[in-house]
Amino acid sequence: MAHYITDECTNCGACAEVCPVEAISEGDDKHVIDPDVCTDCGACADECPVEAIEAE
Repeated sequence: MAHYITDECTNCGACAEVCPVEAISEGDDKHVIDPDVCTDCGACADECPVEAIEAE
């Protein structure tokens, strides 16, 4: 299971900076997590200032 980014994302990029496997990239309106690369470590969720990242 991978984490995912909700529509609450402000596109700040804090999550991408802490992802150890570089599974997060900037999308059109928000950052997105590649579920095939995500290792479900949760580092991104801990870093998100608006709590826009959740576990599936």
